[in-house]
Amino acid sequence: MIMVLSKENVTEGTMSAEERMKIDEIRKYLHKMRIRYWQASNRNERSKLLDEMQAVTELHRKSLIRLIKGELARKPRRKQRGKTYATEVRTAVGAIAQSLDYPCAERLRPNLVWMAGQLERHGELQTSPEVMKKLAQISVSTVRRMQTPVGQQPDRMAHSKQRSGTANHLLQAVPMRRIHWDEAKPGHFEVDLVHHCGVSLEGQYIHTLQMVDVATGWSECTPILGRSYLVMEDGFQCLLNRLPFPVLELHPDNGSEFFNAFMLKLWKEKVQGVELSRSRPYQKNDNRFVEENNFSLVRAYVGYQRWDTVAQVRLLHQLYDLLWLYHNFFQPVMRLQKKITPTDALHSKRVYDDAKPPLDRLCASGVLDSPHQNQLLALREATNPCLIRHSIEHLTSQLFILPRAREGITEDVHQTLGQWRSGQLPKVRPLD
Repeated sequence: MIMVLSKENVTEGTMSAEERMKIDEIRKYLHKMRIRYWQASNRNERSKLLDEMQAVTELHRKSLIRLIKGELARKPRRKQRGKTYATEVRTAVGAIAQSLDYPCAERLRPNLVWMAGQLERHGELQTSPEVMKKLAQISVSTVRRMQTPVGQQPDRMAHSKQRSGTANHLLQAVPMRRIHWDEAKPGHFEVDLVHHCGVSLEGQYIHTLQMVDVATGWSECTPILGRSYLVMEDGFQCLLNRLPFPVLELHPDNGSEFFNAFMLKLWKEKVQGVELSRSRPYQKNDNRFVEENNFSLVRAYVGYQRWDTVAQVRLLHQLYDLLWLYHNFFQPVMRLQKKITPTDALHSKRVYDDAKPPLDRLCASGVLDSPHQNQLLALREATNPCLIRHSIEHLTSQLFILPRAREGITEDVHQTLGQWRSGQLPKVRPLD
């Protein structure tokens, strides 16, 4: 479990909130210490007592003297403090959090202002200049208190881990390495295959082929029926055809579906200029970015059930088109900036930058030409994130009611091919 410390709390690293004394506890403590203070025989003893009280309460010495000489009983507040953020601000934060599927406060707070404008343009939210000003100055801690703890808990089922052997002479020519966490140039992709087999590996079932760019967090995924070279080639062509920037490196695990004579021929003849590398056997952390997205972008929506029909593949294509828009254009992503290892600490502290959607990081990198960048930005301007989220929920509910493959009836895998040949960006249409 990784804890991301707030950059606005200057007391982090000294004493936690649980360790710090509350006001009532300080008053009770000083009430007992006052008796010892006035019973002290000389000035040196009183000075030592003040040192002790200062160490325990963390109050200034002069404040302790004033409290001991004055009245320790707390006086009621004459005028109650008003709320800094009115109902309109809380409503706006709640609407933005819901449209982004309730990200954490660290990811949500840097994106409140522009997302409020985005929702207002599409009629999902009404704001005022005062509300926009409050959204710009609100802190991470306040956003965390405003958020309702809503978690997506898909129905998880234990599934067998399939490990293919690595004793393949084709692997020897592919170097083992790990894409560095601070890679700044887009185009270095971690690749993985998510199995949708349920509790049984028997027969042919659907997989999700996913690519995640390390530098920007840009994600591409597509469903394929089985793991044959025919569907693997079609899946990669689907992803590469829609990708708005060139691929410099592909970094999968050691699965035979990635490294075989047919796939190596594909990269050599049809997709030239791509560097191939692979992770170490049984070291899933070598592909940590795509492994994280396997849950947040795939499992969180389609669960751990078995999917094995052509109809389910076609519906998953529609679902992943919407998730492509939702994740890359709107979902804030935090990126690790540096690791700090204090001399007296066992673990390093990780410092993250402000959360931004992958599209913003991609535009800031400078790899997109102006027409393509303007096309993507215009697509985001014209897209209603709330409509996307409702469409995703609708398609997900439709997926779970589709029948599974019947015994004795063969599914035609050729009916799932050719999805990449359209070359069109996804569009969001109102639900029927």
